Amino acid sequence: MAKPEYYYGVHSVESLLELEPERVLTLFTLKGRDDQRLQKILQLAEPFGISVQKASRDSLEKLAGLPFHQGVVAAVRPHPTLNEKDLDQLLAETPDALLLALDQVTDPHNLGACIRTAAAMGVQAVIVPRDRSASLTPTARKVAAGGAEKVKFIQVTNLARTLAHLKETTHVRVIGTMLDENALPIQKCDFSGAVVIVMGAEDTGLRPITQAQCDQKAYIPMSGNLQSSVHDK
Repeated sequence: MAKPEYYYGVHSVESLLELEPERVLTLFTLKGRDDQRLQKILQLAEPFGISVQKASRDSLEKLAGLPFHQGVVAAVRPHPTLNEKDLDQLLAETPDALLLALDQVTDPHNLGACIRTAAAMGVQAVIVPRDRSASLTPTARKVAAGGAEKVKFIQVTNLARTLAHLKETTHVRVIGTMLDENALPIQKCDFSGAVVIVMGAEDTGLRPITQAQCDQKAYIPMSGNLQSSVHDK
């Protein structure tokens, strides 16, 4: 049996119990905690016979890997890793899918924030390169605040090659976020049919090899004097 993953934080564990309770092996809760949020988690777990263990703050910190666990940690049966074949299947089943691709976003906090936003926007999947990219760590899951349980997370060997393949086989439109004189406000872009929005790394933006696959350039308008494409230069 594969080693369990550990989810922590109230939002992350609540969403997991609401959407995929069969994956939860054990719940660990902070000794002495008995508030309304914890009671909701326990109520969600009860119908599935999930084991609940009281644990010290130090024990929870060891399981979560950091002290910001909010008094609840879940040991979870890991998901199989999704790859290019799963992406092809998703597009075959959902021809008007909205996807988000992240080009070498390495900070797990930024990854989690992107997944949280993607879930709110109705994105079906987040695509990342297998190397030089943040993975779906417990930190990323916590920041995603339940979004990681709603959006597929797909790792591919080569992002640019994957985008080229999707354009050729499924006629996906690729919109790259960047500050460029030819870029449109993203709300003016055409989102009919299948679309992949591509965002770049925190410091360097989209790589040229990724930009070459973009059919359209877009920027995300910001309030005040802040004008940014979020992750691109």
